[in-house]
Amino acid sequence: MSTLTFTLLLLLAFPIFSLVYVYQFRGTQRFASPVEYFRKGWPIFAPLNVLLYGLSKKRARNAIIDLEKYPELKTLEENWEIIREEALELHRNGYFDQTTNADNQSYYDVGFRTFYKYGWSKFYLKWYGTIHNSAARLCPKTTEIVSGIPSINGAMYTVLPPGSKLTRHLDPIACSLRYHLGLSTPNHQDCFISIDGNIKSWRDGDAFMFDETYLHHARNDSDQLRIILMCDIERPMFFAGRIFNFFYKKICSQLLVPNLAEDKAGLYSRIFSKVSPLLASGKTLKTTNKPLYLLVKWSLNLLLLALLLIVTGAFASFVIGLFKAVM
Repeated sequence: MSTLTFTLLLLLAFPIFSLVYVYQFRGTQRFASPVEYFRKGWPIFAPLNVLLYGLSKKRARNAIIDLEKYPELKTLEENWEIIREEALELHRNGYFDQTTNADNQSYYDVGFRTFYKYGWSKFYLKWYGTIHNSAARLCPKTTEIVSGIPSINGAMYTVLPPGSKLTRHLDPIACSLRYHLGLSTPNHQDCFISIDGNIKSWRDGDAFMFDETYLHHARNDSDQLRIILMCDIERPMFFAGRIFNFFYKKICSQLLVPNLAEDKAGLYSRIFSKVSPLLASGKTLKTTNKPLYLLVKWSLNLLLLALLLIVTGAFASFVIGLFKAVM
């Protein structure tokens, strides 16, 4: 079999394998239907993510991650009260808002856009190579602590008000692991997150970490606010995985969302801010002409899938060639 033929077969087979694996075999929790998978499972990223899973080190291969194997993160727990005070000051001054920022400017958050309708809100500190100017000014101590830990790719404060929730989903891009540090929480089991069926409730000063590409959902059924520090932690990878992840993280870096006007915005965030009126029009089209809406929607999805297939196949061929050269 020629290299070209093998690459073409791989280009077709690997994405199909990835979709089936994530839908039917990854973890213990299953999507209720293919419809839920395509709505909340980000299947378009499955081939790239499955490559990362295979190239991850053993300590990164579970839904719940053992924090003892990440000693550099102890600094966050040791300074949790300092981090909490700056978060509470932000909250007292109105810097958490579901729809607009404190300077009354609205920004399109591609990665977390669906969370706001359920009450969740956030304030970014760092995002894949960029420290937010507003964070350095308004919470300098926390920003300094976060900046001193190289494995932190992204960090933000997040708020989950009483009675709010995040419905079952998985996050799209697997280049990092997700870290939660309780700051001001109900300290009760009524405020919890379920990760692949594992229940974790937030407690002040306590932390846990998980792989956010497993199915998870969260609820705050208490009568108290929940504020945490949420970080994206570098996924431990073998050499080939680190090369791939270096470029994969560039996608995340362009999802940079400002807190305030003084902050930078990533390319994708700027684009989506421009096209968000079209997305709103799409919702209108869905109700007025559903066949046309479906045609446009699936045409765009198939175009994105084709682009990802090309990238996935090219990288898979690179990895195979690298292994052959080594062996």
